[in-house]
Order: sequence, then structure tokens, then C-alpha cells
Amino acid sequence: MEALALPPTVSGSAPVVGHALQFLRDPIPLLERGYQEHDAVFSVRLGNKPAVILLGPENNRFFFAETDKLLSIREGYPFFIKMFHERFYFFAEFEEYLKQRAILMPRFQGQQMTQYVSTMVRETVDLMDQLGDSGSFDLIPTLGPLVMNIAAHSFLGSDFRSRLGGEFFTDFRHFSAGMEPVLPLWLPLPKLLRSQKAKKKLHRVLGELIRSRRQQPVDPPDFLQTLVESRFSDGRLLDEEMTINLILLLVWAGHETTAGHISWALIDLLQHPDYLQTVIDDQDAKIGDRQDLAMADVRQLVRMDWAVKETERLHPVAYILMRTAAENLEIGGFQVPQGTQVFAAPSVSHRMPDVFPDPDRYVPERFSPERDESRNQHSLIGFGSGIHRCAGVNFAYLEMKVVLTLLLQHYEFSLLDPAPKAVSGAKTKWPASPCRVRYQRRHGVPKGVPRAEQHDTGQCPVEHDTPAGAGQCPVHH
Repeated sequence: MEALALPPTVSGSAPVVGHALQFLRDPIPLLERGYQEHDAVFSVRLGNKPAVILLGPENNRFFFAETDKLLSIREGYPFFIKMFHERFYFFAEFEEYLKQRAILMPRFQGQQMTQYVSTMVRETVDLMDQLGDSGSFDLIPTLGPLVMNIAAHSFLGSDFRSRLGGEFFTDFRHFSAGMEPVLPLWLPLPKLLRSQKAKKKLHRVLGELIRSRRQQPVDPPDFLQTLVESRFSDGRLLDEEMTINLILLLVWAGHETTAGHISWALIDLLQHPDYLQTVIDDQDAKIGDRQDLAMADVRQLVRMDWAVKETERLHPVAYILMRTAAENLEIGGFQVPQGTQVFAAPSVSHRMPDVFPDPDRYVPERFSPERDESRNQHSLIGFGSGIHRCAGVNFAYLEMKVVLTLLLQHYEFSLLDPAPKAVSGAKTKWPASPCRVRYQRRHGVPKGVPRAEQHDTGQCPVEHDTPAGAGQCPVHH
């Protein structure tokens, strides 16, 4: 019987390095070329090793169903083990992972979720107080800290949030730079060294916070208090290192994905004014100018929900998901040897015309109940799927809807950089700076109350037009 071959290789492989330089420079065009040449299963060469790419709902189903079986998530993300811990969450043995996940999941369900809405509203109103009546700002430098503030407030408590400064945000950005999917992790790259230095500092700061909470619990307990008192199903207390890593994971994952996603969502709406108007009309009819939103209000805003999902489809900031073949396996009539990297690619799968008709068009209505082009659970995978679907996905959707609704409720926006591009390289696909918007308070919308006590240190990315805030405002948290 004839042995199966590896999936066909994308054209343009160079001697020795293969496609590695192309992947480091900009991986998505390489993946798109592979789809055009070879359809839904193909390979690229990263140095002297092949990596297999799987596209489309059926291959995505295999990718997620076989995680922790034929496919190893632990070996797929070696840089995450260095950022977190080898026995932590995805990287632990499967049964241990389920125990750790069971501690987190109740924090993102039921009544717990409704309590986060007020925090999201408060932080967004704080930002709008800083914005004033008119001006301009760059999306990621402004919305990124907002997302970080929401995560810190929600997961670490208002006491920690009140002490949060630009240094914490900078440390987290340095920590996140430890993601390196191609180059060897032993290389003394400045970004990898900064990541490890930031990790040590964050562990020290968060360790002090956890010990403080254990000595002086807050009542009623918030997210952090509940976490530090959590026990596994076998009675073990969640130890300090595991608690720190769970916090780092939540704040890191929330910021890394949501900051980009919410920025792209606003860009998409501004580039499609007809649909933007339907969103505004929908929220005007259902919530008016109230900013004291509750979960019931957010659930009514279905057109915003469709917009957020269409942005997830068009601009998945996690452009690839990674695994490693745990043993020799077969897929699509091809051989995948043990140790081969296996990628799912939302950036390409989300634009397959047989899954999403007219895939390059912005059509949020494709997620309406009448059409629901994502009825196959493995077609829209911006937040993963299966048992490894992002634990905080519902938190992320809720956060994006609350923030965007409040911003559009209060301001008219226009893009100053009308054709934004994603950042280049093998990085989380945020819109590249500068990606600026101009804003003007909507007529008849009441002003917020500026919080002068917050104007202390740091540099705000918001350029104000109002006299009280002319120039660079020292507000940015």
C-alpha cells in the first residue's frame, strides 16, 4: 500500500529557511496563497520543518476535537509555557486543565456576568469624561488602556484599579511580547528578555495583592476574593502561583484580543455608514441617552451583536491557532508526522466563499437568525472552539458591545486614516498605528462630569479641541 504524502507545499519556499522569512514578515498573504493553490489542507516550511494548515469548518472541527488527543496544545505553544507555567491551564495534563477551568468558568456565567456591566460602563464613562466634547485619538493607544482598566477593575478589584498606572500597562505590553511562534526561544532577543523581566515584576506585584487579600478579605467578595479562596474539586486550595497565572491569563487574553477587536469593530462601522446608522437607530430606540446600562439593555442591541461578530470574521486578531501532532496522523488524505506543527487559520477560514458567501464584504446581517451563516459552530473561530474556546468569550462580547454602544451614543466619529491596515509581522493583528478617529459630541447628549482628580501623571493619547483640554491631556491611565 502506497504511503500517504505530506500536504502540498505553498510555492515560494526558499533554500534552508523555507517560508520562515515570509511568515515573519506577514503570514496572512502566505496562508491565502496556500489556500488559492491547494484548497483547505496544505503545508508551509518554517526553516527545515513543515507546518500543516487546516482550513474550513470540517477541518476546524478535527482541529478542536483532537486537541489533547492527536493534537497537543502544550507543544503547539512553547512560548506560552515560558510566559506562564508548564503545569498551567492548557499546558497541564488534561484532567488538571479541566479542574483549573472549572474554577474560572463560574466567574463568566449567570449573575456574575451582570455585575461586570456596571464596571464596563464606569470605565467607559471615565474615558468619555477625559475625551471632552471633541478631538481626535489613535484607537489602540486609547482603547487598549480602556480594555486593560476594565479587566483590572473586574478581575483585580476597584482598590487595585484605583492604583493602576501606566507602568502596569507597560509591564503587560512587555510581558505580551514573549509570544514568538517562529524564532527559537533561547535567542537573547530584547523582546524575550523584556518579557521575562516583566513577568517577574508582575508576579511580585500580584503576589503582594493576593497575600493582602488573604490576610484582609473584602466583603462582599469580588472576583479576586472569590479566586483567592477557591478550591479544586479535590479540596486543594488554589495556590499563589496558580492564582497569579490565572490573573495574568485573564488580563493578558482580554487585552490582547479585545483591544484589537473593539478597534476593528469601530473602524468597520465607520467605513459602513449605512449599517452604522441602523446600529445607532436601534440603540436610540431601545436605550435612548441612558448610560446606566444593564444586562437586559445590552441583550436588546442585536445589530451591535451582529456587527461585533462580523468584525470577528473579517479581522480575527488571533490570525492562527497552533497545535503539534502528538503522533502520526492522517487528515484529508495526507500524512502528518508526529511533531509537525498544525495550524488552524481564522484569517483565511473566515473568508472561504463556500462558508461565508461574498466573504470580503461587510455584511453583519449574515449573523441574523434568518441567515445565521455561523450556525456551524466551527465556522467562526476567532475565540476558538470546543473545550478550549476562550473562557472569557462572553465577557469579551459583552465588553465590546457596552463600550461601542456608549461611545456611539455620545459621539459622532470619522476616520482620519481612512484605510487602516493590520500590523505587519507574526503579531496579534491589531490595526497599525496611526489609526486615528475624530469625534464630536452628538447634539442633545448630556455631558459627563470631568474627573479632575484623575488628571495627574502620564501622557494621554487624546488630542482635545475643547479649551479646557487643549493639547496633550495628562490623564491617560
